[in-house]
Amino acid sequence: MIFTMISNSINKESIPQLYIYLYIFLFIINLAAFLCMLIDKRRAILHRWRISESTLFLLAFFGGSLGVLLGMVAFHHKTKKLRFVIGIPVIILIQFLLICYGRMLI
Repeated sequence: MIFTMISNSINKESIPQLYIYLYIFLFIINLAAFLCMLIDKRRAILHRWRISESTLFLLAFFGGSLGVLLGMVAFHHKTKKLRFVIGIPVIILIQFLLICYGRMLI
């Protein structure tokens, strides 16, 4: 329903420009998520104040899921936490399905 309302209100000529903004947004949020995983890992090693798990999940939810997943793999961080091992791939799957559904409407 929300995709239908958005697709009806978007001018078809402006779609390529929207994709550029979307790609820039996704790049920035994934970079931020990746860096947050790095910072959290380093702070965990030093026994210092940490980035909350809810913040990491919010970054993933709003488009930074690949950055969080790459951070998990690159830094071996949160790989023993079941909610991350299952939750982040589930978020990626849901985002992928939403993208596919959204592209069908446009």
